[in-house]
Amino acid sequence: MERRTIGAGALEVGAVGLGCMPMSWAYSGSRQRGDESLRAVRRALDTGSSLLDTADMYGPFTNELLLGRALRERRADAFVSTKVGLLVGEQHIVANGRPGYVRRACDASLRRLQTDVIDLYQLHRADPEVPVEETWGAMAELVRAGKVRALGWCAVGARGGRRSGGLYDGTIRQLRRVQQVFPVSAVEAELSVWSPEALETLLPWCEARGVGFLAAMPLGNGFLTGTLKPGQGFEPDDMRARHPRFTAEMMAANQPIVAGLRRIAARHGEAVTAAQVALAWVLAQGRHVVPVPGAKRERWVTENAAAATLRLTPQDLTEVAQLPAARGSWE
Repeated sequence: MERRTIGAGALEVGAVGLGCMPMSWAYSGSRQRGDESLRAVRRALDTGSSLLDTADMYGPFTNELLLGRALRERRADAFVSTKVGLLVGEQHIVANGRPGYVRRACDASLRRLQTDVIDLYQLHRADPEVPVEETWGAMAELVRAGKVRALGWCAVGARGGRRSGGLYDGTIRQLRRVQQVFPVSAVEAELSVWSPEALETLLPWCEARGVGFLAAMPLGNGFLTGTLKPGQGFEPDDMRARHPRFTAEMMAANQPIVAGLRRIAARHGEAVTAAQVALAWVLAQGRHVVPVPGAKRERWVTENAAAATLRLTPQDLTEVAQLPAARGSWE
């Protein structure tokens, strides 16, 4: 598989990563099976999808434990990215950026992941009660201690309800602050055919500084695969049950986006899927961009990895640009 670099340290990863969150968090709980997910992780490593993206809050903790089982056998094949800064309560999630907590959380993640170093340690969310420089400084100490190789910033979910211009202005202001403390190697934020907002300011900011960009939710929480049907319903613990783009009405209204991806896929061969076109579009946005699609089955991992070999033509990219904007129930 093609290789891409993360940050100025030139840490190499496969062109397509694996988002491990769906294996134990945010999606249908009844479909989460540890052994099946473990096979998916191993398959990702077999295909060269070396970047495994997790967080201590997923589960909480169970996602890292799952990855630890795979890393015990395949650590040399993996690029491990995990996150710190969010605590999960019974009915709420709160940020914690206190330096002492960051240090303890890192040690706990290392134990669960069964490794002695984390390749990319990301701040999941800045704590409004702690100067971000203090949190980032504690994370930098972990690099100097040899427990972490590089630091990243997670901007996923850092938005209000309605999409608008300047979506990432606050994120960029914080990134400028922490860059004065220790280099940012990667930024993770949502980027997909139906959520292209990062292209306006955030991705250009990263490109200008040689900062890697991890594209979260590149398949639109599964919608861009074309496997979800309007009105199918979601389990109560599935985050899409409350997502404004996943009401039956909005899923129906957004079908032209999937239809457009399928038309492009058909030109590239019968075996090419809408999901692969969606991932190839993300890959086409820059040499430092790595899509991190979530998956928990070997079949989807294999399909996603194959997108790295799909080259979209100028006509394909023009057609994607002309697809209708995604709609949500707020509109």
